[in-house]
Amino acid sequence: MKRPIRDLSALDARAASAARAILRYERSSDAIEGEMTASDKKPQRETSSFWRGQELYLIQEVANLIGKGLYFDQVARGVLHLLSEMLGLNRGRIVLKSPDEDIYRIAYYYGLTSAEAARGRYAIGEGVTGYVIQTGQLIIVQDIDKDPSFLGRAVERSKLPEGIVSFFACPIRVENRTVGALACHRIRHRDRPLQDDVRILKILSAILGQFLTLNDRIDRRMRAIEARDAASALAGDKATRYGIVGRSPALLRAISQIEQVADATASVLLLGESGTGKELFAHALHIAGPRKDKPFIKVNCAAIPETLFESELFGHERGAFTGASEARMGWFEQANGGTIFLDEIGEMPLLLQTKLLRTLQEGTVVRLGGKREIKVNMRVVAATNRDLAGAVESGDFREDLYYRLNVIPILLPSLAQRQGDIPDLVRHFLSRANVANKREVALTADAMHYLVEQPWPGNVRQLSNFIERMVLLASAPVLGRVEVSALLTDRVFDISPPREHHQTRQPASSAMPVRPYLPAASHGPDDLKRALEFAGGNKSRAAQRLGLTERQFSYRLRKFKAEGTKF
Repeated sequence: MKRPIRDLSALDARAASAARAILRYERSSDAIEGEMTASDKKPQRETSSFWRGQELYLIQEVANLIGKGLYFDQVARGVLHLLSEMLGLNRGRIVLKSPDEDIYRIAYYYGLTSAEAARGRYAIGEGVTGYVIQTGQLIIVQDIDKDPSFLGRAVERSKLPEGIVSFFACPIRVENRTVGALACHRIRHRDRPLQDDVRILKILSAILGQFLTLNDRIDRRMRAIEARDAASALAGDKATRYGIVGRSPALLRAISQIEQVADATASVLLLGESGTGKELFAHALHIAGPRKDKPFIKVNCAAIPETLFESELFGHERGAFTGASEARMGWFEQANGGTIFLDEIGEMPLLLQTKLLRTLQEGTVVRLGGKREIKVNMRVVAATNRDLAGAVESGDFREDLYYRLNVIPILLPSLAQRQGDIPDLVRHFLSRANVANKREVALTADAMHYLVEQPWPGNVRQLSNFIERMVLLASAPVLGRVEVSALLTDRVFDISPPREHHQTRQPASSAMPVRPYLPAASHGPDDLKRALEFAGGNKSRAAQRLGLTERQFSYRLRKFKAEGTKF
C-alpha cells in the first residue's frame, strides 16, 4: 500500500492516535505483569532506566515518522528497524493478507532475507501466526524449540542464536477486525523484562492498525477519484495533463519544460514555494520519458530520522550495525532503471550530501558497512522550497552538489502566478472532496470569484485543504461568498501571514519562488520565545511562523541556550 496520507484531517487523526498510544504506554507499565514469569521481573535500576529511555526514543521516532505523512511501507520498515536497533527484537515482520491469494504473507520485514520472507506464508489458523490472525489474540512462545505450534517456516533454527529463543506475535486490527500480525524473535534470557517488550509490541501494533485504517480509507477514495479523472481525460478534459490541473501560461510553460527534458538523463531540480505540486511534476517527468515503466521512488529527505538516513538511501550490509543481520537494498538500488525523487533535498545532512554527490558522479552506491561499489542507473529529480544558493553560502549545503543537481532547474509557478487556474482547481478539489465525503456541496459564481481573489500563500496544497474543510463544515448545499468568507477567515484556517510579518510580506505578484536566505542572526531569542508560545511549544510550527526550516530553528535555539538564554 503506497498511497500517502494527503489531507489534514487524516494527519490530525494520526497525530492524535500516536499521542493516545504514548499516553497508554506511560500508564501501562504493569498492565500485563500477570503474563510473565517471576524471573523476568527483576531488572537492575540502572538497566531499567536505560531500557525505558530506549523505549521512549523509539515511540518518539515512530510518532515523528507518522506525523510527517510518510507512506505505510516506510513507516512499517522504520518500525521494524527501530525495534531491532533500539530493543534487540530481531527478525521483525509484519504479516498481511496477500492481495492475490487467500493467504497471509510477510509483507514487510527486517533482518530476514527475501527468500526467508517469501517462505513466510500462512493460512488462517496455521501455526502461531495464523492462530493470532484467526483469534486476534497475542501469543508469546517462551521457547520455540518446545512449542509444537511454532512452525519455524521463515527462518531455519540453525540460523538463530543458540540457547532459548522466544517468539512474539501481536495482532494488527483495522476497524475491529484482525488484518495481520506484528511478530519478532527475542533471546529469552536478557537483562530486560519480557513484559516490557510485549507492551511495546502492543502499542506499535495498535499504531500500525490505525495507520492502515486511514490508508485503506484514503486508498479507496483515491481510486474512485482516479477513475473519475481517467474518465474525464478520455472525454477530452484539456485542463488536466499528467494529473496536473490548470491551463495558465505559467503552468503550461513549466509542463513544456518537463516534456522537453523528459528523455534526457541529467538531474532536474524543481524549485518553488511549498505546496506548488513538486511531486506531481516529478511524476510527470517520469511518465513523460522512456523510464515510465520502471520504478518511481519517492523519498522525503525531511521526514527520515538522521539515524536511519544512510541505510534507507544507500542500503546496508549484514553486520553494519546492531540488528543488521542481513543485507538490504537502499532506495537508490530500488530505483535502478527508473527515477528517484528526492523531495526537500535541502534538508539532507551534510555528511550524506558527500555520499550522494559520489553516487551522482559515478553512478554507484556503497552500502552502509560495505566496501563493494554497486552500479545504479536512475534519473534523479530533486526538489526544494529553500534558497539552495543561500544555503551554499551559509555552509548548510555543498556547493559541488548544488551545481550537480542544478543541471536543469525548473521553476514551478506559485498559485498567485496562475490565478486563472483557481476555478479549475476549485472544481477539481470540490468534486474530489464531495466523492470522498459523500457530499454534494456547490459554490455560487460570487463565491468562486472570492476564492480567486485570495493570496493563497500555501499555494495549491492550501487551496486543496481548504476545499476539503469547506465541504466537511458546509451548512448548506450551496455556499455563497459570505459563507466561504466566514470559513476562510476562521482563526483556525486564517490564510493571512503571522502578525509579526505583516510589515515585510511581499505582494502576491512578487512573491519569492523559494524560501529566502536568512542569516544565522536573523532572529533573536525573543523572536524564538514568542513563536514557541504561539505554537504551544511545537518547534516545527514555531519554525514555520518565522519562515525557517525546523533545522534552522533548532540551530538558533541551541545557540541561544548555549549562550545562557532560558526557554
